[in-house]
Amino acid sequence: MTDLAQSLIDALALGGLYALIAIGVTLVYTVMGMMNFAQGEFIMLPAYALYVLAGLPFAVAVGGALATGIGIAVLAERVAFRPVRNADLSAQLVTSLAVATVLQNVVSATVDARAQSVATPRVLSESSQIGALSVPNLEILTLVLTAVVLGALGWLLYRTRTGLEMRAAAENFEMARLLGVRANRVIAIAFAISGALAAIAGVLIVMQTGQVSPTMGLTPVLVGFIAVVIGGFGRIFGAVVGGLVLGALSSLLGAYLPDGLVPFRDAIVFSLPVAILIVRPQGLLGAATGEARI
Repeated sequence: MTDLAQSLIDALALGGLYALIAIGVTLVYTVMGMMNFAQGEFIMLPAYALYVLAGLPFAVAVGGALATGIGIAVLAERVAFRPVRNADLSAQLVTSLAVATVLQNVVSATVDARAQSVATPRVLSESSQIGALSVPNLEILTLVLTAVVLGALGWLLYRTRTGLEMRAAAENFEMARLLGVRANRVIAIAFAISGALAAIAGVLIVMQTGQVSPTMGLTPVLVGFIAVVIGGFGRIFGAVVGGLVLGALSSLLGAYLPDGLVPFRDAIVFSLPVAILIVRPQGLLGAATGEARI
């Protein structure tokens, strides 16, 4: 029973990280109707900010990473994505891939193409005793951050005027504009929140791995997209569910698969979206294709 409880906590922590990434992906999609493949670089750049600011107090470095995530997301929206907002989907896709490539190569050229180690507070690598369980402090932090972020996002979306405008834009963007919703403001806020979530994810990944690299955002953003597919495009709650399902499956399979099948864990995990798309193309909680909802 103790082993199962330990595995469930591990699964929730990993699922929480995946959920944060997936929410950042789906938030932009709900408002703008675009899958942002540069989200991986929005994760990577705050991680490098943490690396550059490593000599400062850790809280200051984390604040710098958060500011970097928000700043680069808003800048990318203004410079790269706003001009192609009304273009077809292929132009938006090429733009997001171009932004990702440019940011990745800028970091490779200015810092280093090789992975760099980052020192993190020792307390994060330690564990806390909760009853019979020994829970890593980093997992506790991940769970707390996930809960706080989800609570804050729910408050923003359902208790503020900004959230009302974002939900209206997700429901019917053109009608929302006719009713006075400022499109540029709503989309910029969506990108800012997406950048903040990416920064949080990037910091957590650095705490887990202890290093940064120009390509470190590739796998997390792919996992985020898969979580969005599982939960359903355009559903914030669906992204959370998709991230938790994906994290739980990955963690529990790693713990309980027979030794001979462990090398195939990722293949088993990533076959799940294929099965879901066959049975339910819109995802577990998704609306019909093309109908984005928050």
